[in-house]
Amino acid sequence: MRAIILGLALLLTLAACATDDRYLPIDEAPRVPPAPVVSADASTGTFTISCGRNEGRHLNADNVVISPGRPNGAHHTHEYVGNESTDYASTDSSLAASPTTCAHEDRSAYYWPVLRLTDTTGHDEHQPGGGVHGNTGEVLPPEEVVVTYRGNAAGRVLGMPAGLRLITGDPAAFTNGGGRARWGCVGVDRVTDRYPRCEAGSGVERTFEFPSCWDGRNVDSVNHRGHAVFPLGGQVCPAGTFPVPALTVRVVYRVPEGRPYAIDSFPEQLRDPRTDHAMLVSALPGGLVERIRGCLNRGEVCG
Repeated sequence: MRAIILGLALLLTLAACATDDRYLPIDEAPRVPPAPVVSADASTGTFTISCGRNEGRHLNADNVVISPGRPNGAHHTHEYVGNESTDYASTDSSLAASPTTCAHEDRSAYYWPVLRLTDTTGHDEHQPGGGVHGNTGEVLPPEEVVVTYRGNAAGRVLGMPAGLRLITGDPAAFTNGGGRARWGCVGVDRVTDRYPRCEAGSGVERTFEFPSCWDGRNVDSVNHRGHAVFPLGGQVCPAGTFPVPALTVRVVYRVPEGRPYAIDSFPEQLRDPRTDHAMLVSALPGGLVERIRGCLNRGEVCG
């Protein structure tokens, strides 16, 4: 009898996933758009930094970029690589003095909402960021995290400013519309803003591309976006801004076949896949800033 009940529960779970329009079979997603055309002056290099995959399970419901000084201010749980001390109280000084999971003494904080299997009860069912804010389910650890800095398609890059705060994506995209969520499956040249249903054996992939045109003065702004924007058409930085290394963070998960999953979100955003987002607080040591800049401008592959 127990086996029959478990079987029926699985069938109901699969049926719910199949009718949920937040999910999309990956073969129905559009092809990845072509890369921008590079100019003769382009900085074509790449610098990859190994930061692990959060084996130490550094998780919290803080957001030092959006809600500094406020415990559990994110109202959802974030996953971190890089600086091991990052929380609501972090400062440039505290980050500079803390250990890191990244190579090259990169003490930057890289973080994004956790991904959960939603047909189970999570460890934080009665905690802020978890069930208290509507984010239930078992947190699924990443299988792989890749942190890469790239150049600019139209020219040379400056060094990454110390203490730069960046956000990509819109955590309120469900109500605002839009967003920059980019979901895919490993080895498949397609991308969507919905949760992809991948073929058996293929990991679910989240790609976070950060703005890389800096205003040359500020490391943050009132809306956390005005000081750094995206290149126009993926190439030229808007007037009054200057190209800095373009950060991409790629996160891969091994989602069990047929299981429903979702990211954490603000309660009113209903865990919509379009709300996917990520943050950076840059704490690259000075020598590494110059190594990255030189590598990208010389067109090398480094890291």
